[in-house]
Amino acid sequence: MGKLLAVLLLSVIAFSIISSGLGNTLRGELNEGRYGPGSLRSYQCPAQCTRRCSRTQYHKPCMFFCQKCCRKCLCVPPGFYGNKQVCACYNNWKTKRGGPKCP
Repeated sequence: MGKLLAVLLLSVIAFSIISSGLGNTLRGELNEGRYGPGSLRSYQCPAQCTRRCSRTQYHKPCMFFCQKCCRKCLCVPPGFYGNKQVCACYNNWKTKRGGPKCP
């Protein structure tokens, strides 16, 4: 009986640890503290833009504009595409024609 109770208690603890770590990811929430405006220093821009532009076929222009936007906004959205709502400056900077400036 004591062994069964110990196994049950350990499984409940393990489940709570796993679910708390994966809860935000499973709900699709973003960690605002890591990605918001001003979350980067300018020396971090090349690495973050390399991550952001790693899956595009237009790597050079993506890197150019991403670094330009990162230096101005000091943030790069998470992921390879989209998620721009996390960084308002990055999202709202437009070209002369009104299109998005930042990849």
